[in-house]
Amino acid sequence: MAKRLQLLLNKDVNKLGKRGDLVDVAPGYARNYLVPQGFGVLVTEGILRQVDQRREKERLRLLAILEEAKSRKTALQTINNFVIRKQVGEQDAIFGTVTTQEVVDIIKQNAGLEIERQAITLPEIKKIGKYPTDIKLHAEVSAQIIIEVAPL
Repeated sequence: MAKRLQLLLNKDVNKLGKRGDLVDVAPGYARNYLVPQGFGVLVTEGILRQVDQRREKERLRLLAILEEAKSRKTALQTINNFVIRKQVGEQDAIFGTVTTQEVVDIIKQNAGLEIERQAITLPEIKKIGKYPTDIKLHAEVSAQIIIEVAPL
């Protein structure tokens, strides 16, 4: 059985890997196609060190994003009670509905935080009252806040 070569991919290669991945390939595939076409370079000690540094830098970047999401969760839960005013009809029924854009606006106004509309999961709101709302801040972090719907 032939020895396999380790390459660092410079470009995405279908069914092999993405840019920056270390892959083991057959010597002929590397020598005849990947290296001449510029899809990859043979791995050396220097390249391995660069890959490790890049991975560490990416890990630290993702950790910083996670910490930012946790601090935003703490800020949201500290305030926790956001009031949206709506026009009310009979039996405390509101006209229209509470939209995610209204929630984004009230959070920005009260907490000064930018939240994406797609991250907010609203329950069905048809009457005045308090409603728990989930906000996904990160893949691992979500916050639950209370939206209070009050008459104008």
